[in-house]
Amino acid sequence: MDQTAAASPPTPIQDRSGAARPRVAIVLFNLGGPDRPESVRPFLENLFMDPAILRVPGFIRPWLGKFIARRRTRAASENYAILGGKSPLLELTEGQARALDAALAGEAAEYRCFVAMRYWHPMSEEAARAVAAWAPDEVLLLPLYPQFSTTTTGSSLAAWEAAARKAGLSVPTTTLCCYHSDPAFAEATAALVRGAWDKARAGLPEGVPLRILFSAHGLPESIVKAGDPYQWQVEQTVAAVVERLGIEGLDHVVCYQSRVTPQKWIGPSTEAELERAAHDKVAVLVCPIAFVSEHSETLVELDVEYREEAERLGVPGYFRVPAQNSDPGFIAALRDLVRGARAGGRALCSFAGGRQCPKPFGDCPHARAKARVKEAA
Repeated sequence: MDQTAAASPPTPIQDRSGAARPRVAIVLFNLGGPDRPESVRPFLENLFMDPAILRVPGFIRPWLGKFIARRRTRAASENYAILGGKSPLLELTEGQARALDAALAGEAAEYRCFVAMRYWHPMSEEAARAVAAWAPDEVLLLPLYPQFSTTTTGSSLAAWEAAARKAGLSVPTTTLCCYHSDPAFAEATAALVRGAWDKARAGLPEGVPLRILFSAHGLPESIVKAGDPYQWQVEQTVAAVVERLGIEGLDHVVCYQSRVTPQKWIGPSTEAELERAAHDKVAVLVCPIAFVSEHSETLVELDVEYREEAERLGVPGYFRVPAQNSDPGFIAALRDLVRGARAGGRALCSFAGGRQCPKPFGDCPHARAKARVKEAA
């Protein structure tokens, strides 16, 4: 599917009342996770054999990806055992889909949400077949990654385009690439942070300072230097949320978690910020700023591993902001993003319409789309 051309007007269908209503399939992109202990290793193989993740020559990737997956299976299985042997991500994403369906009920279009996971079922091929069977007039691709990265939304888009071609799905398609500082998204996130802030403050002695650690999944520094806009977009999200919090003199920092390779990653790391908090004798409120659903990185890494590390270091208090899941404010923000994307008339759009990333970020999807147009001319 060509994501560079403007989306064509939908062909309306008739509902039972006789009114013309186009059918719009919304495809929610997310990472996915193993659904049973036996799925952990194949899930990891899918992850580490993705060229967007493991950036090595293609002839090496299958061997190296399986090797890394095999080495990481035991530790990952132990983490998922804490969660009952599987990831909760599919059920939570399906809940978001149902909530968004309900929020869009009664609109001028007939909407239905579908889930496309990147590394475990239902993956893009399954989702594309389901969408094709529903026979929509339009498709809207909606990542559950607020900030664009070639490793997340970019990878999901590539998988979807291949799956849609295979399924024979050829209808006007709109792609929402990011909503990192969308006002409604920032407001909904700030409300969750404020609730957790108030609860943390109430649980701390009056003289103990409180610092917010806005923790996002990390990336190798080389990917960012190559033009990936993820880090810049994470910083934009934090700035928008902090502005809406309106807490005078707020002590906060952006940090990054989940390093999995020995190469240099963007920082500071969440671990380093816990050490600094212990040194400064400040309590921390950790906000998973790049995750909108609870999963192993929040329920195990943040709630178990980092909490234990904070206690070991002597951090005077450790608190966490919940992920959005099906929070009504977040679902309302997604609803408005859907409305705006369809009304904008662009096949590729950001939350504000056009490109938001500064020019140095050549891996912004808008920059890539423009480059493809130039190559074709």
